Amino acid sequence: MSEGSNVHSTRSSHREALLEHLFAGEVMKNLWQRGDWRLEVLKPQVDDGGYDLVLEANAIVRHVQLKASFRGSKVNDAKINTLLANKPSGCVVFIWFDPATLELGPFAFFGGAPGQPLPDVAGMKIGRHTKGNAQGVKAERPNIRKVPLSKFERLKTVEQVVSRLFGG
Repeated sequence: MSEGSNVHSTRSSHREALLEHLFAGEVMKNLWQRGDWRLEVLKPQVDDGGYDLVLEANAIVRHVQLKASFRGSKVNDAKINTLLANKPSGCVVFIWFDPATLELGPFAFFGGAPGQPLPDVAGMKIGRHTKGNAQGVKAERPNIRKVPLSKFERLKTVEQVVSRLFGG
């Protein structure tokens, strides 16, 4: 089945799930290659806590919000749920991917060292709904902040992402 270039928008939920699995697999593969054989990957039942995955390796627990866009996109910020700041070691990983092959990378990281909280986002611009109400007004989303990608650390490889997540 081919839906052409529109597939990334018409099947965005499917793509999001696929990228999440690919990312978790790449993290697991990288940890395996460096001799860390155990990674726990947990998925919240409801997507309202500010994170998409919980990753645990070597007694380090990271609540991770994933964001993604295709390479070459004009995206310049990420909408981050402020509830992520309530989680120890909360962080955001932005993934660029090849739209044809779904190859992951490069990446960007927003967060502290393992054990450190998410950097303060309280002063960032409040996010809005993407669709307007009946009057066309795009209401504010009080728990969402637009964080410029310039505030993220750019990382080229999944190895660098794993180092930022778990140290070493």
